[in-house]
Amino acid sequence: MLNKSLSVNLNKIALIRNSREGDYPSILAHANICINSGADGITVHPRPDLRHIKPQDVYDLSALISKLKDLTKKSVEFNIEGNPFAVKRGSFPGFIELIDETQPDQCTLVPDTDSQLTSDHGFDLNLTSDKLYPVINHLRSLGVRVSLFMDPDVGQIKLASELGVERIELFTGPYAAAWGTEELDNVFERYFESAQLAHKLGLGVNAGHDLNLNNLAKFSTIPALQEVSIGHALIVDAIAMGLEKAVLSYKNILTT
Repeated sequence: MLNKSLSVNLNKIALIRNSREGDYPSILAHANICINSGADGITVHPRPDLRHIKPQDVYDLSALISKLKDLTKKSVEFNIEGNPFAVKRGSFPGFIELIDETQPDQCTLVPDTDSQLTSDHGFDLNLTSDKLYPVINHLRSLGVRVSLFMDPDVGQIKLASELGVERIELFTGPYAAAWGTEELDNVFERYFESAQLAHKLGLGVNAGHDLNLNNLAKFSTIPALQEVSIGHALIVDAIAMGLEKAVLSYKNILTT
């Protein structure tokens, strides 16, 4: 059985921080709590509108995680996700420029725009493969693992495998929305089949979006799941139970 990693998305911590001047709550302090509580990685999703994670946060987290790896030999993973075609705007240097400068362990490419409240769909590779291909080659030349944010569509998964990426991240919003309804089994089956095909094609499988303490256990049974990225629900749970206990609760589901 594959180990399932938990990467904690810190966007919501940054969103709270940005509602006031200064650095409270501290992104680095909360990253440390997550790592010390057993999180396998840290995820951030910088956007050009700077709505939460800012470029300086990305640089600071990169330095922190590199230092932790050197001092403790912990295999903490830094995952930066975002739109590969987001260009320089104001103090935002451009998404690919951020990756060039920080060279995270993993880069998750997401087709989001400023108009979206949050990421809400995967790539349509029938339309974007030609544009993505040189970006993927560039990132892989840096030694960065590339993951594509994808809907549970077997046709799209086949196209992803042809682009040379190492992983896909399944967008789990529809699964979460179906939780507690009669549609759940049918929706879950699409994720199961997509993950099964991805594994057969040699792709690692990540997942993320609206996974929580109620629906994670079932989803974690899909084939070859390697990593989940969770932010919103985990931070909300942390308000009630504390961040350390929240991280431990999610980790417990993934290791049971």
